[in-house]
Amino acid sequence: MYCLLPVRQELCKRRFFYRQASDIYGGVAGFYTYGPPGSAVKNNIISLWRQTFVISEHLLEIEDSCIMQHSVLKASGHVDRFNDFMVKDVKDESKFFRADKLLEEVMEAKLQTPGIADAQRHEYTTVRNQADAYSQKEMWEIFQKYEIKSPETGNDLSEPYEFNLMFPTPIGPGGYLQGYLRPETAQGIFLNYKFCLEQNSNRLPFGVAQVGRSFRNEIAPRAGLTRQREFTQAEIEYFVNPKQKDHPKFASVESTVLILFHADAQLNAKDPVKMTVGEAVRSGLINNETLGYFIVKTWQFLVSIGLKKEYIRFRQHLPTEMAHYACDCWDAEIFGSYGWLECVGIADRSAFDLTAHANAAKCDLQYKESLEKPFEREVLILTKKSGVDIMKAFKKDGKMVKEFIEAQPQEELECVAKKLETGDAEVQVDGRSFTLTKGLAVFERKKEKVTVNAFTPGVIEPSFGIDRIFSMLLEHVYSARPKDDKEDDKQTRGVLSFAASSAPYKCVILPLDQRIARDKRYLQMLDSFTRELCEQGLSFTSDESNATIGRRYARNDELGVPFAVTFDFETMEDSSVTLRERDTMWQIRLPLSLLGELLRCLCKGSESWQSAFQRFPHKKNSNEEFRKD
Repeated sequence: MYCLLPVRQELCKRRFFYRQASDIYGGVAGFYTYGPPGSAVKNNIISLWRQTFVISEHLLEIEDSCIMQHSVLKASGHVDRFNDFMVKDVKDESKFFRADKLLEEVMEAKLQTPGIADAQRHEYTTVRNQADAYSQKEMWEIFQKYEIKSPETGNDLSEPYEFNLMFPTPIGPGGYLQGYLRPETAQGIFLNYKFCLEQNSNRLPFGVAQVGRSFRNEIAPRAGLTRQREFTQAEIEYFVNPKQKDHPKFASVESTVLILFHADAQLNAKDPVKMTVGEAVRSGLINNETLGYFIVKTWQFLVSIGLKKEYIRFRQHLPTEMAHYACDCWDAEIFGSYGWLECVGIADRSAFDLTAHANAAKCDLQYKESLEKPFEREVLILTKKSGVDIMKAFKKDGKMVKEFIEAQPQEELECVAKKLETGDAEVQVDGRSFTLTKGLAVFERKKEKVTVNAFTPGVIEPSFGIDRIFSMLLEHVYSARPKDDKEDDKQTRGVLSFAASSAPYKCVILPLDQRIARDKRYLQMLDSFTRELCEQGLSFTSDESNATIGRRYARNDELGVPFAVTFDFETMEDSSVTLRERDTMWQIRLPLSLLGELLRCLCKGSESWQSAFQRFPHKKNSNEEFRKD
């Protein structure tokens, strides 16, 4: 992979793929504007994502609000736990650093020390690999052990402390209703699960997707698009029976070989392994078929947009960094100038989110599956008298406590009843503790006929960071070649070898010179041809400047345009044009009437450039004459 970071960044800024937002005012870190070619590539990535997942996997798609009320994010845990550890320079408090990223950088620098012992290399690698898994206390102990200082001043650093990453915003003119810019798109899907289930004819499994902006008040946004405060996510919540996580299409992907960096390898400073996803699921390395299926689909998508297979791996979350409710989590990491970068997270979130929102909103979000053979069972319920007594005892909180107890699963009620046999029982409702005494909460056993199997669905969540994927794609497709064949010409020019499906424009239209550009015959042919391109859904650009044809080819190679159509004097006579391919720089000659359909086939992938090259008169060098073998 060829990518000199400053060269690529200069190209992106000069050709306006992206640049800092509000640049004429100096800009603010963590916010970016996509220019015309960047917007086109990003939209193509999202379009291919929709084709790969929403259409091919028959997912439902929603668009939810970017602002969420406090109660939603309190229930999801974001208000209390959506934090990063931060340290600051004790002498210059304007300098803040995200603790885990600073620790990673320090360990990476130590690993570059010549001649370090194997034991030290193992230690530094282990610390680096689990930098974001340490507790607050452990992080401080690590900082003290390695005497980590401020990287900018060399001053001492403060102890790590929590910093909540959400952007608060008041809702309404009074400002009394607290809201936040959403930190992820996933919560909007959970809030609308019930209504999407109805749209899906009350059938499991099914998935819901959402593409949109998310917001995180990053401590130290840097590294271009890889750490932003406003970014685009594409997320899927795939709802399943928690006891049936097999997937009907798993057999079609189980032979796919992936690079897996499992938790044990990370903790023991070992290398990732190559393994089929089928073997990984059967061995228990990947928790279940549905998770494995979406890991492969993620890999297929990343490869399809032009990322290099050898630079994609899947890293398993360590036990210490995984949420307590999660069954298994894997990150798709892509290698680039900043090392291995997490771009996609694929997690088995169990039933945590739906359960949390069901309890907080007092809403039934269980899935009810009709049983072919109903049966009777004995259940434990709160007596009617106890329900009345609890409402009286806890006054304004009584109804809330009573409904909470009645909504608990049988296992929880059995535990409460057992505690009450020997004393009091504590229940936690909406973050507060309530004491139930033996005489206050009385349960009885009754038989009931069960006609449905009710359960809260589990969730498999693939979450894509579109901006990070975009950034890594630019690195993977970038290369440079000499301006021309002169030995004394050391200048290089960049080429972005986008796949046609993700390129900003599918072709560029080039009149050979200004005489052609002003010719009425050219203008008539151009009008007809561009209308055909629009009908085919093919984006295009044009360059009618005075620059030489070679220089204009180079300009559009920088933009990643895969094909160049040249109108010359011969075109004016026989309506034939030259079609040049970006990567090989080979050319073919064909009638303009056939070009629209050929471009459609080339961009769709139904015909290869090699095939087209053989079908039409062609040449590999601009000095040659067109010939047909």
